[in-house]
Amino acid sequence: MSLPYFPVVNHTIMMNFIENVLCHFESCFSRKAAFRWFVTIIIGLMLRSDKLGVTSVIRDLALSPGCYDSMLHFFRASSWSLEEIRKRWFSAVRLYAPLYREGNYHVLVGDGVKQSKEGRRMPGVKKLFQESENSAKPEYIHGHMFGGLGILAGSVRNWACIPLSIRLHDGLQAAMEWKGASVSEASHVVQMVEDAYRAALTFGNSLLLLDRYFLTVPALEKLKSLNGSGDVHMEIVTKAKKSCTAFERPGPRKPGRGRPAKKGAAVHLKELFASRGGQFQKTEIELYGKRESIRYYCIDLLWGQKLYHEVVY
Repeated sequence: MSLPYFPVVNHTIMMNFIENVLCHFESCFSRKAAFRWFVTIIIGLMLRSDKLGVTSVIRDLALSPGCYDSMLHFFRASSWSLEEIRKRWFSAVRLYAPLYREGNYHVLVGDGVKQSKEGRRMPGVKKLFQESENSAKPEYIHGHMFGGLGILAGSVRNWACIPLSIRLHDGLQAAMEWKGASVSEASHVVQMVEDAYRAALTFGNSLLLLDRYFLTVPALEKLKSLNGSGDVHMEIVTKAKKSCTAFERPGPRKPGRGRPAKKGAAVHLKELFASRGGQFQKTEIELYGKRESIRYYCIDLLWGQKLYHEVVY
C-alpha cells in the first residue's frame, strides 16, 4: 500500500485524504462540538508558522480572539479520552501508511528525549543527567524526560519513521496524587517497553529498535511478562557494550542434591572478536546511504544478573 500522490496544481486529493484521516477520529468524541474543535486544532497545528501553542492556532487560522478560552476548555473536556485518540491514531497509521515489514514483523523505533525547561516548578520538571560526549551540552539540566515511539514505513531504500506517541515518562511522582491522574510508577525504560507493546496490539508482531541505554533487566522482565500475557509477540533489538559479559547455557544437571544451574560459563563479548574471528561471515548492508561491507557473528547467550534471559548477540 502507498500513500496517494498529491499534484501541485490540484489540492483536492490532498484535502480529501486529510478529511478521511480526521473523520477516522470522530467516534472518539461523545459530543459533536468537541470533534469540531479537534479538527480545527489539528488543522491549525499543521498550518501554524510558529510554536506558541493555542495562540499560534488562532493567529494562523484567523479565528476570533474570543475562541481562545473555548479552545483551552477543549483540552480539559470530558467528552474525549487521550488514550482512545492514541489507539485510533495507531489504527489510522495501519490503515493508510505503507508500513515496512521485516519478515512477519513491523518495526517500531523508540528513544528518550530530554527537553530543558526554565521553570523549576512546572509539573514533571526534574534534574536530568545528559549522557553525551559533546562538551557543548551541560552535564545536568532541569527539564522533562519524554519517551517517543514511531513505526517504520516505506522500503529499505526509502525509509520514514511515522510518529506514534510521545509521553512524559519521568518526574511525575507529584502528579500521581492528582484526581483522575493516569501516571505510571514504572521507570522510563519500562514505560518505553509498555508503550511499544500497546502499539504492537494494533500493528501485530513487532520488533522494537532501541539504543543500549534500554538493555536492562527490568526491561527484559517486562517484555517477558507482556509477551506471556498478550496475543502478539514483540522482540527488542538493541546494542550491547563491547565490555558486556554473558553466559552460556547450563550443561546437563549433575546427579546429587542442590538446585540446577541457571547459567553456564561466562563469555566476554570483546574476546569473541579474537577467539572466533575465523567464524565471522561477510555481507553488505545499506549504511547511512552507502553500501558497506561488514563481518558478523551470531551466538545465543544468557544475559542479565539473576534473570539469565536468552539473547541473540
